[in-house]
This record gives sequence, structure tokens and C-alpha cells, in this order.
Amino acid sequence: MKTQSILELSDVQTIAAAAQAEAEKNNWAVSIAIVDAGGHLLHFQRLDGAPPISSHIAPAKAKTSAMGRRETKIYEDVINGGRYSFLSAPYIEGMLEGGVPILKDGACIGAVGVSGVKSPEDAQIAKAGIAAIGL
Repeated sequence: MKTQSILELSDVQTIAAAAQAEAEKNNWAVSIAIVDAGGHLLHFQRLDGAPPISSHIAPAKAKTSAMGRRETKIYEDVINGGRYSFLSAPYIEGMLEGGVPILKDGACIGAVGVSGVKSPEDAQIAKAGIAAIGL
């Protein structure tokens, strides 16, 4: 039997603050979602000026990343590579870059999803948040 780490409230707050700081440093208006390993929402914030649709896309990216245990950019690349049938995969909604898993000791303990700017910038914000907890 294995013991797996979980995100605590203090971890989530640290990730959220660092992600928000990265977004604000670059003047990017985004929505930020943090989920647990099962894709359940732990935190959500929509920064001033973020497009309303980003409040749906960010949690979808986070959930897809957590459940797939990989960055959502991988799914975007698969589809852009011509495998359109992947669009019919069940429970996968956020197939755009910007969802990043939180990995510890080889296990996915959650994910961060960001939406509102260009996809690589969304991922940059998510990764800055995760880096704040030393992962």
C-alpha cells in the first residue's frame, strides 16, 4: 500500500497567490482554478477584466489535467495533429494548453488550470503557482 500526499488549504492558498502574482506582474486578466487529484474544485478566482468564458475554461483545464495526470497541451497537440476522434473522449473538456498537473513523488495530487490569455501564458501562470510550493 502506498501513502499519497494531498493538497492542504495552505498549499492551495500559496499556489493561488503565486499564480495571481504571475498574472498581475504581466498584466494578464485570467481565471485560475485549482483541483484535487480527482478533479474536484478546491479554489477558483477570476481576476478583474478576465473574460467570462474563462470561468468555465480554467476549471475544465484543471480537471482534465488532474484526471489525465498530464498537461492539457498534450491533448491539444493530439487533436491539432489530426486525431479529431479524440474530441469524443468522455469527461475531457479542457483540451487546450493551460492545465498543469501538480506532481509529487510520481503521483498527481491535483492540477492548476488557467484561462484568459494565450495558452502558453496560461501554462506559465499555472507553473508559477505550482513552483511556489516547491514542486
